[in-house]
Amino acid sequence: MRLWPLSRQQKPKQFQKLIGDKTMLQETVSRFLPAFKPSDIYISTNKEYKAEVAKELPKIPKKNIICEPANRERAAAFALAIAYFNNNKSTKVKNGNETMVVMPSDHFIKKSKRLLNAIISADKFLEKHPDYLVALGIKPTDPETGYGYIKSGGKIIKKINFHKFLTVQKFVEKPNLRTAKQYVKSKNYFWNSGIYVWKTNTIVERIREFIPDIYGRYLKINKAFGTRSFDKVLAKEYPLMDKVSPEYAILENYQKIAVIPLDLGWSDVGSWSVLKDVLVKSKNKHYVRGEHLDIDSKNLLVYGSKKLVITVGLKNLVIVNTDDVILVCDKSETQKVKKAVEMLEKNNKAGLL
Repeated sequence: MRLWPLSRQQKPKQFQKLIGDKTMLQETVSRFLPAFKPSDIYISTNKEYKAEVAKELPKIPKKNIICEPANRERAAAFALAIAYFNNNKSTKVKNGNETMVVMPSDHFIKKSKRLLNAIISADKFLEKHPDYLVALGIKPTDPETGYGYIKSGGKIIKKINFHKFLTVQKFVEKPNLRTAKQYVKSKNYFWNSGIYVWKTNTIVERIREFIPDIYGRYLKINKAFGTRSFDKVLAKEYPLMDKVSPEYAILENYQKIAVIPLDLGWSDVGSWSVLKDVLVKSKNKHYVRGEHLDIDSKNLLVYGSKKLVITVGLKNLVIVNTDDVILVCDKSETQKVKKAVEMLEKNNKAGLL
């Protein structure tokens, strides 16, 4: 909710046109279409957003929209997705050993061709090393404290199409500024993009090994697929799956992980200040969407509705003007927008969330 008041519970970031004429979800899917058919793409989402996903992505088969009955984190979502793969007759799964790409739906990637080339290289790597899990790491450009990091062991496992597959020593949670500066200086740390490539049977085996509760419930859901009891079994088993991240439960405990260092022009667009920096690098220039008139201001993000926003002599501010809320904050404090959302929750202002 760091992009509140634009991002709301009913229409979160992935359904917003933050950067261009497409929503973040539409941008994400469009990156894959040069190399993949719509039938190869699956969307995992909360059941409440099924209609919105179908509306935004009419070319994606409706059976490829995976509806999670509850939020149980990504490890559970991966297991449910694989159950869908296993039971979709149009999916050419090679004995449960198809290559699977996991991609967040709300990230900004400027260099899409590089992303596709890296995925193709990862697929080739997995043909020879199917027991590996591959992470796409981003070469850090600054000491970012809002991202998780991947520490490489430095050893090259293989080179494919100019991509280096490096050993992974560990995954690191969001560091403080001093530590982040050390990471950038060392050259062995990469931002964790949350983009992973692996074989489906390999990730299922890791789920069985490290998260047996999810694995057991996955088996029940998979068995019920195509039967009259499927909806009932899904509604019963999925909300009880362990709520854990794949990084914590699997990637931090498994040894055979490779990272590909990449420059993709990547950002998770996790706050208003990050959005401004992604779109306008100069600190003297503004980023404006909407009606805006300015006199002698610098480094503003003005995201307005139909109302005219007039600024005079301001510096380093974020101004977001929606139909029911006006947000004004210092550009260096945008991470605290989440606290404002928490205050609204405590003050029974749920209608604004």
